[in-house]
Amino acid sequence: MKTPSLLKILIFGIIGGTIPLAIYATFSSVNNSLSDEVIDGNRQNATKFASLSGAGPVDFVPAAESTINSVVHVTTKVVRTSFQRDPFQEFFYGPGAGGREFKQYGAAAGSGVIVSSEGYIVTNNHVIAEASEIEVTLNDNSKYTAKLVGTDPSTDIAVLKIEGSKPFQPISLGNSDDVKIGEWVLAVGNPFNLTSTVTAGIVSAKTRNINLLGNKGDNSLFPIESFIQTDAAVNPGNSGGALVNTNGELIGINTAIASETGSYSGYSFAVPINLVQKVMRDIIDYGIVQRGFLGVQISDISQELKEKNNLPNLKGVFISGVVENGSAEKAGLKEGDIILKIGAKEVNSSAALQEEIGKRMPGDKVMLSIRNKDGKEITKELILRNQDGEIKITSKEEIIKNAALGATFIELTDKEKKALNINYGVKIKTISAGKLKSIGLVVGSIITKINNEPIDDVAEIVNKLNGSNNGILLEIMSESGIKDYRGFGL
Repeated sequence: MKTPSLLKILIFGIIGGTIPLAIYATFSSVNNSLSDEVIDGNRQNATKFASLSGAGPVDFVPAAESTINSVVHVTTKVVRTSFQRDPFQEFFYGPGAGGREFKQYGAAAGSGVIVSSEGYIVTNNHVIAEASEIEVTLNDNSKYTAKLVGTDPSTDIAVLKIEGSKPFQPISLGNSDDVKIGEWVLAVGNPFNLTSTVTAGIVSAKTRNINLLGNKGDNSLFPIESFIQTDAAVNPGNSGGALVNTNGELIGINTAIASETGSYSGYSFAVPINLVQKVMRDIIDYGIVQRGFLGVQISDISQELKEKNNLPNLKGVFISGVVENGSAEKAGLKEGDIILKIGAKEVNSSAALQEEIGKRMPGDKVMLSIRNKDGKEITKELILRNQDGEIKITSKEEIIKNAALGATFIELTDKEKKALNINYGVKIKTISAGKLKSIGLVVGSIITKINNEPIDDVAEIVNKLNGSNNGILLEIMSESGIKDYRGFGL
């Protein structure tokens, strides 16, 4: 009786154990099949995404090889001059008597990009600011003394010139308007004096304003910041170097980094090449940048501004003020209008608008698409004017006639003379790297005397400064009326 019962239990036990095993094997097979399909699907999607986005293997070698010989190492010698007065000597012998000139010597380094076979080089203004000597070293280690052609502090761009017996190798210029967020780029330069260094990254943003050039205390400075932002590693020494695309075309001049340490920590910024080209051409052709102005104060449209002014959306750039007798006022633009487009190009930030206007000259006609306070979209044509409200281009001869030692001058008005209680003096209109800047003069500084002789005429001061082979003692006055003395070559 017991044997059949045991046998029955054993049979049921085998069957009971076999069924779960069979079920497990069946579901395990299904799961494995599903896992294979998911993995294969993910692989196919990843491959498809890489193909569509260009995120597959990228060969940087051709771009690096085609650009590295066009990027140069820029080193400068900086001499800062100060003048120490001797009140005792001045009391007996007059202003400047017994004064002594003191010099401080320094050095700086950065990068530059050869943009023509004739030897023109683009770099940053801050790389060569206050330089008394500029030396350029090419990738083959040949060295040249560079001449400063001109600067534009408003975009932090400067142009140099070197001379050689053979043509130089210029870089190919691209189109920064075609740059896309997410595309690969290379930064080429000389970080930490490590010459001919190439790093890679992607474009992470465009038309970025980081307030790098503002708040310099320079009334003639009209900052134009519309940077290309990348995550390519850029460090001190890269300034003035090349930002290139994978075709080896120059799309920007590396200018700044976002860092709390002074070294690279994630993002770098470059001036777009389309803006650089305009600045470069003007400096070469005229010695200064011929800049057109809309004659408006502008603001980005935030959510708060949208709600405050009952705007339909966040598109465009808000006009918060209109300059009297400026281009915008003459064309009928008003405070509260929204600039939507320049020509056919949409502008949705102050930086984008400034970049587009920065590419143009006085006298250029511009078509603006505007939404007025009534919500109506209209088109306005206006003519850009320069800082002085004129639509003409200033000739190179006229600029040279009014310039000396890196500065240009204008005569004081009768109203200014009366406010300062003086009968003579000439005011600095613009100033760039040169002797006058090295001794601390700025835009708005008034030169009243040269070597104790009163100055009341632009031609007179230009002739005296450019023609002197001896020491110069300047009596100067600030716009608030504080008198001082500065000298050089004494």
